[in-house]
Amino acid sequence: MMYKTLLPLSVVLVLGLSAPVSAADCYADYKAKKDNPLRLHYGVVQLRGVCKKQAAKGEIAARISAQGWTLLNVMSVFGPEGLKQRKGNAGPYYLRF
Repeated sequence: MMYKTLLPLSVVLVLGLSAPVSAADCYADYKAKKDNPLRLHYGVVQLRGVCKKQAAKGEIAARISAQGWTLLNVMSVFGPEGLKQRKGNAGPYYLRF
């Protein structure tokens, strides 16, 4: 009898924990460059689209290219829990684009 109660509860918990982060709560960190002279930066951006690394590449590249930057790499995609630890390293490029 106890299994009938626990099984549906465990399914709900697993599905709830594995739900994707919504785009409103999705961020990525990246590295970019400018040439002549060479300049590099590490930044953090809030994603507007799909919360996946591959999708973030196109979105970030389009946004930073407007100011002459070229995307080198998307490091990771994460939720709001990862913002604080990245803020100091991103400096002026923290949520700039």
